[in-house]
Amino acid sequence: MQQTVRLPAVAGMFYPADADELRREVRRYLAEAPHHRVNRPKALIAPHAGYIYSGPVAGNAYAQLDDVADRITRVVILAPAHRMAFPGLAYSDADWFRTPLGDIPVDREALTAIADLPQVHHLEAAFENEHSIEVHLPFLQEALREFRIVPLLVSDATPQQVEEVLERLWGGDETLIVISSDLSHYLDYDEARAMDRQATQAIEALSPADLSYHHACGRTPISGLLLAARHHHLQPVTLDLRNSGDTAGPRNQVVGYGAYAFA
Repeated sequence: MQQTVRLPAVAGMFYPADADELRREVRRYLAEAPHHRVNRPKALIAPHAGYIYSGPVAGNAYAQLDDVADRITRVVILAPAHRMAFPGLAYSDADWFRTPLGDIPVDREALTAIADLPQVHHLEAAFENEHSIEVHLPFLQEALREFRIVPLLVSDATPQQVEEVLERLWGGDETLIVISSDLSHYLDYDEARAMDRQATQAIEALSPADLSYHHACGRTPISGLLLAARHHHLQPVTLDLRNSGDTAGPRNQVVGYGAYAFA
């Protein structure tokens, strides 16, 4: 059977399309991250905006993988769907996801392991022009060695449905979970900082009930992770909390970004 490749949708827009330029930029974000490291992180929450805005914050998340890069061979990525609404979680039939840095294989066996769940559906259209998974891939390509991905888009699902998927895919030390989410959207600078502190407090308390729609576009996958983190006795660490007014944009309307690790 011929294998299929999902081509990048936002290369040249959200991040550089030139491989050398992209590699330099990602390495710079990783190198500039503070030297504080979380021991053996199991999960990360990182933003998915254009790199000029959220790249420095994402770099703080992916820098945590320095000491565990050799053991991670599978990355489960849960991201909010921006382009269309649908029930549950969606997967693509693509065998590879491409970035300017190369092709990443999809863990088809992992997708088979969750395909019987009623909230999990094949929906190729949901991945068209979607950026929320793609922008994480160059960071993973630079931070890890050889790995496969389990890319899932989350739309109209409950935190419990997300948790059920995560439990199926939890694995051991070989599996990293990445939750893709920005925080508040289009508030002024001070309002955004207050809202993002609220979201951070909910994450640190492992309290999905305290996360509202306005706190994070990835509220549902974050909430599912918080439930799973409770079950597995993981502790969250806030690595970075900034917004586009701190990085590259004006301060009258900003988007919030946070980086968190769970170990």
